[in-house]
Amino acid sequence: MSHADFIEVFEDALSREACAALVARFAASDAAQPGRVGGGVLPELKDSLDISITGRPEWRDAEMELNQAVFRGLLAYLRRYPHTLIAPLMLEVPGEGGARHRLTAERLQAMDDATLSPVAQAVLRPGAINLQRYTGGRGGYPYWHCELYPRDPQNETLHRHLLWTIYLNDGFEEGETEFLYQQRRIAPRTGSLLIAPAAFTHTHRGNRPLGGDKFIATSWILFQRAEALFGKQG
Repeated sequence: MSHADFIEVFEDALSREACAALVARFAASDAAQPGRVGGGVLPELKDSLDISITGRPEWRDAEMELNQAVFRGLLAYLRRYPHTLIAPLMLEVPGEGGARHRLTAERLQAMDDATLSPVAQAVLRPGAINLQRYTGGRGGYPYWHCELYPRDPQNETLHRHLLWTIYLNDGFEEGETEFLYQQRRIAPRTGSLLIAPAAFTHTHRGNRPLGGDKFIATSWILFQRAEALFGKQG
């Protein structure tokens, strides 16, 4: 039996036409800024141009399209790894006769989309989406990093549970997302969605594309905040 590495790739999560439209919109936009890491703009760690589309009215349609594609992949990911949802929290769901039942892995995997979706949405929420451009032969994110770290007083970065990337183009060499401990490289394919855990176990880097620019959309799936999950305390 092969061991799970918790790295999942969903092909054709977004159509090639939708990806090409996002690349064209990025190229036509004047909103791109040098990519940032936790410590600020450090091009020796990450060399990219980024547009944070969340909160920009002109990108609202793209944000919705991307989040819908990611959510479809998330439901498949939760069925593959149901403890993504039920290990951190003891969840109960309605059963026959109005009784409530503890949500087991088997029950979760048997749920259809209409039943699983509100459970996932009650526990998890989308993060802010970045569109990123890595210039061929120069750009990349060579620093080995994870997505879970104590960045801000509101602990938003500690709420990150999963990372995701949708590759918006291909046709260049290299440029893989490389995972350190799993010794796995994910080659970009237009429209593919990558989902993996956000913590140090899935330390990764973005290798430099050669022979062409690499475009991605990327973000996180976060836990709802405690007040949303448990109500106001005290």
